[in-house]
Amino acid sequence: MLANTSQLILRNLADLTGAVLFVEPEADLLSHQLHELSSFSCFTTDAAVNHQWQRAAKNVYFSAEPKFTEQFNTVVLFYPKSKEQLAGTLQLISGALAADAQLFLVGDNKGGIKSLVTHAEKLGLHAHKLDNAKHCLWFSLSGALDSLPANRLSEFSLTIANSPLKVCSLPGVFNHGKLDKGTALLLEHVTHIQDGMVLDFACGAGIIGAYLKQQAPAIELYCSDISALAVKATVATLKANSLKGEVVAADGLPAHPLTFKHIVSNPPFHTGIKTDYSISEALISQSVQRLQKGGTLTVVANNHLAYQQLFEQAFGKVNVLAKRHGFVIYQAVKH
Repeated sequence: MLANTSQLILRNLADLTGAVLFVEPEADLLSHQLHELSSFSCFTTDAAVNHQWQRAAKNVYFSAEPKFTEQFNTVVLFYPKSKEQLAGTLQLISGALAADAQLFLVGDNKGGIKSLVTHAEKLGLHAHKLDNAKHCLWFSLSGALDSLPANRLSEFSLTIANSPLKVCSLPGVFNHGKLDKGTALLLEHVTHIQDGMVLDFACGAGIIGAYLKQQAPAIELYCSDISALAVKATVATLKANSLKGEVVAADGLPAHPLTFKHIVSNPPFHTGIKTDYSISEALISQSVQRLQKGGTLTVVANNHLAYQQLFEQAFGKVNVLAKRHGFVIYQAVKH
């Protein structure tokens, strides 16, 4: 299966010459359809994309701050869901471009790329539309990239249950610059977590994990996210609050440790701009094997999502702890 953006790239494959760099592509099978290209590499902050491209690409740069070891003649950038990311991503790749390198952008119409011309102008760049198909757009982009602002960590302060917490975040990371209502509701229902190995799954900016460690210093904290940007933000959040925890990038539940006493999550239900329940479904079904006896899985979800049935199938029983602001708190116990 190929995303529409990937299909549009294949339609314009003749534009891609020399050493090609794909930047933040989809987690699909595009890398296995690029036989006509002599050399291609990938830069991604997504662990699933990293896994998918490892087998086909010359090099895969999986990092929030890549160290490129080659120069590229052509770059294909997938338009980011967070528009704030664009300038910083362009600045990151600027040093890896060969002289007269070509830069292309592709994006889904629903993802905001229709405003690229205006967005580019604000950055001192020029965007020129080349193709329109599969509800997506294909642009060329020109201008100086090295002077663009980098995506830097920003910090904001919260007070949760009368406890101050500093949060560090980056564009493109969940909970960037604010505490969402779902996470706020979830944090009202984690007082049962006092010790043992605890996982903040899909940690985003690290708010849940940092709060848990702050309130219960005896826990052994682990945080995981599919995004290298989220890992960087969470590491910074823990450091800003003088808290200890292990933070890893993982596509799904991290491989280690093998079991947890508690898992807490505000899991995503989108991949890019599309609704995708697979991450939450896998979390719920796999947590049964990864929780210790008597351990808990506590999740917040939008109330229109059919998570209760998933919990009941996996655990046999689930408790609904709260409903507010369109969110539901589910909790299951491993028996």
